[in-house]
Amino acid sequence: MGDSSNIINITVKFSGRSIPINLSLDSTVQDLKSLLQPLTNVLPRGQKLIFKGKLLVNEMTLRESEGGPVLKETQTRMISRQADSGAKMVNEKKEVQVDKNRLERWKLTGVIALAECNLKAIPDEVWACGSLTRFLDVSNNSIQQVPNNINCLTYLQKLFLNANGLSDESISWEGLRTLKCLMVLSVSQNCLNALPPALGVLTSLKQLNVSNNKLTTLPTEISFLTKLEILKANNNRISSIPACIGDCNSLIEVDLSSNHLSELPETFGSLHKLKALHLGNNGLKSLPSSIFKMCLQLSTLDLHNTEVTMDVLRQFEGWEAFDERRRSKHQKQLDFRVVNSAQFDEGADKN
Repeated sequence: MGDSSNIINITVKFSGRSIPINLSLDSTVQDLKSLLQPLTNVLPRGQKLIFKGKLLVNEMTLRESEGGPVLKETQTRMISRQADSGAKMVNEKKEVQVDKNRLERWKLTGVIALAECNLKAIPDEVWACGSLTRFLDVSNNSIQQVPNNINCLTYLQKLFLNANGLSDESISWEGLRTLKCLMVLSVSQNCLNALPPALGVLTSLKQLNVSNNKLTTLPTEISFLTKLEILKANNNRISSIPACIGDCNSLIEVDLSSNHLSELPETFGSLHKLKALHLGNNGLKSLPSSIFKMCLQLSTLDLHNTEVTMDVLRQFEGWEAFDERRRSKHQKQLDFRVVNSAQFDEGADKN
């Protein structure tokens, strides 16, 4: 860094390259961030400027910083992938230092929380925990593969793989088959086109979240998930639901909103424990005829942006009882949001 009068020459390291900047010593860190925005495509609020291990605050002048900062990775995933190699080396060194401690902690608690850690692979230490692991969360990373090694986590109860960009081939479903104790599986915000038959082996599942993928249907093997209580499959491309969904008789909440559904199978009437059903943003024109008659605990129904009309709903047997239940549960929302309480506001039940 050179000095000429009151002008300072700064070299900012970012994404493996050096960016030269010339500005006054009396300029603030915020001024520097503004100059870096068009050069890095990183908004000022997403930038971290580090010099000699010290995080530079926006109000600080460059004179006070006593040198030139280094732009390091930000909290957003997009930018963290562009982090400079120096920053990566520092992070890896720090990780090695705590590996032993965290491995012991994982074994002691059974909880492995690795969300938002800029991971491209699940660390080998995870497999070293084996049957001691009860909870594994590697969400919001860039995990490229869930290998067969996962079969060693034989007592795993909760598995979160959200937002990793995983494809159908990225997950070893054969490895997951051994997880007989798994009660919660969440693979939302990935790139899955289909769920395999192996899903039906996970008979202990109580919660399944496959939302925000590219699914077009659900596998018929879902019928084996008789303990399943919550199914979230919203924001996919699902155009049909298998009739065997009726065998999932423990279901309490089902979210199929924002799909391509034009109808639901009549077997939905077999879901006697169903309390909440979210169907908004679909092409539905009607519902299974027995849904109000048979689903006697149903009290939340979201039909926002569908073609299901009040006239259709009123013709169903059991409508009056359902209407009374939903009004009782959501009376405050109805009083506030519905001008004419005699009308059914299909969006009022949205949680």
